[in-house]
Amino acid sequence: MEQGTVALAIEGMTCDQCAVTIQPALAGVPDVDRVDASSPDKRADAPYVSSGRTPDIVVLGGGSAGFAASIRAAELGARVTLIEGGTLGGTCVNVGCVPSKTLIRAAEVRHRAAHHPFEGVRTAVQAPDFQAVMAQKDALVTAMRQEKYWDVLAAYPSVTLRQGRGAINPDLSLSVGGEVLNPGRLIVTTGAAPWAPPIAGLAEAGYLTSTDALALTARPDSLIVIGGSAVGLEIAQFYARLGTRVTALELMASLVPAEDGEIGAALADYLREEGLDVRTGASIHRVSRDGTGYRVEATTDGRAEILTAAQLLVATGRRANTRGFGLEGAGIELGKKGEICVDEYLQTSRPAVYAAGDVVGDPMFVYVAAYGGHLAVDNALNGHSRRYDLSALPRVTFTDPQVASVGVTEEEARRNGVDVMVSKLPLSYVPRALAARETRGFIKLVADARTHRLVGAHVLGSEAGEMIEEPTLAIKHGISVDDLAAAFHPYLTLAEGIKLAAQTFTKDVKKLSCCAA
Repeated sequence: MEQGTVALAIEGMTCDQCAVTIQPALAGVPDVDRVDASSPDKRADAPYVSSGRTPDIVVLGGGSAGFAASIRAAELGARVTLIEGGTLGGTCVNVGCVPSKTLIRAAEVRHRAAHHPFEGVRTAVQAPDFQAVMAQKDALVTAMRQEKYWDVLAAYPSVTLRQGRGAINPDLSLSVGGEVLNPGRLIVTTGAAPWAPPIAGLAEAGYLTSTDALALTARPDSLIVIGGSAVGLEIAQFYARLGTRVTALELMASLVPAEDGEIGAALADYLREEGLDVRTGASIHRVSRDGTGYRVEATTDGRAEILTAAQLLVATGRRANTRGFGLEGAGIELGKKGEICVDEYLQTSRPAVYAAGDVVGDPMFVYVAAYGGHLAVDNALNGHSRRYDLSALPRVTFTDPQVASVGVTEEEARRNGVDVMVSKLPLSYVPRALAARETRGFIKLVADARTHRLVGAHVLGSEAGEMIEEPTLAIKHGISVDDLAAAFHPYLTLAEGIKLAAQTFTKDVKKLSCCAA
């Protein structure tokens, strides 16, 4: 068959989306090997490929977003090349959610045995074998990486894994392992890595990242944690419950500063009751290290002092992994923190390139990454039919008690001009919490005073993460607090606390019987 190139002038193309939409249609024409469509005001991007020789989609990054993108593309009939230069599975399974939560649980079991709320049930507990706990964590990580990534990958024959570091070329082809790929669409899911602020002496002294802290082979006698948000506090409490002397420093006025201020203050009190030295509003001036450990020069409560510890953990957030992939050379716009700039469809400044997961910036949650990877592929292959919507996004901090929230805080709602009404219910009014002798914390609901629709929910409690889904659905679907108060909730469940908190808008729960409707 004679081969050649045909140039078609298509009238009415006014934007990048026109090119994105027309490429798959032209590629489906019999005997068409490749299509290169671009709007008049944009340079041509890598073609959408219809031959069997090259992949339709290349996914750069083998974490949660990358896997979600690859699986969705395979479901849509595309040929996929998944490129991963490190350990398959990304942050969550390897160095994030999975290892941290199993270690937190191990420390919680020990703590609750020694501090049981029921009189006469407390048990003398020996310090756990730290190396054994870490070995169990490693075994779980290995098993889940195999089951949830390698085994899943094997179930999708149209997805080809290329292990190696990929680099994007200016024409949007990709170089990996000496080969050049020319995909129709590129999905960047390169994730993020721990970030440290520019504190004097910190780089020279060295420090633990969250990854390092979850992989120590010996428990430190003492630990300073810089950062009072989810990651720092979870690790701080884990080590404190295993016997480490822990000092936690947060630069903002309260712990978990992204959360409701009352929750941050209450959580700080609970952690101090456990023996953690928690300091907020701290200013850190210099870090140094000698043969005995770390010295942190800081100002807390207006007083300058020197804090010392055997180890130092810096848990001050994460930044997108965008260096060394050729993004800027390919004309892909980056933000102030190095994140890839995307629109509401997760499309980048190059129409043939989409991005998802931690690489697009906050919020960096594994379930957001998976959602984004799925959505990015849908939009890349099917046109822009889905918008990236995080309007009802729940989040959980796995301290004990846990912090869970969705929607806006009371302060945020007021700043946005919403006339709000607020209810706050201590868990001591929830029958399940009373029966379990675990009444630390409260439920705070924020509603629009005009419509009575829920706009925010904030829970501090031992199982807060298990309670937040109902408020999430209420915000997502516009359910009012009146409907929540009237709905059936099984008696002696913590979820009943959501109903009681909704009733608190109009009733005094002190005057309700334990089973009152």
